[in-house]
Amino acid sequence: MAGILRSADLHVEIHDDHFAPDAKDEEWLSVAGKNEWIVITRDERIRYRATAKQVIRRAKVRMFVLVAHGNLRIETLAEIFIKALPKITLVASEQKPPFIAKIWRDGSVAVIS
Repeated sequence: MAGILRSADLHVEIHDDHFAPDAKDEEWLSVAGKNEWIVITRDERIRYRATAKQVIRRAKVRMFVLVAHGNLRIETLAEIFIKALPKITLVASEQKPPFIAKIWRDGSVAVIS
C-alpha cells in the first residue's frame, strides 16, 4: 500500500521500518504522536484498549481507521484511502489532536473520538 500512496505523492512511513512487527501500541503510538505522523490503521479495536487510548490522548495522535471489512486487496485499500484523501486532509488540518476518525469504504470520513 505504501508504494501506491507514494506514487500519489504522499510521504509514507511504514510501521515495520521503525518498530518490531509486534511492538506494543504504546511504543509506536508515542513516537507517531511525537513526530506528528498521521496514523493509518485497520485496527478498529485500538480505541478500546485502555493503554492505547491513554497514549493516543497524551501523544496527541491523529489517527484514521480504514473500515473495510473483509480481506480486501492492498490496491483496493489504497483506492479507498486516495478517494477519501480530500476529506482526510480537511479533518487532519481542522481537527485538533488527539482524534480518531474512520474512513469508510465509500470514501467518507467521520471523527469518532
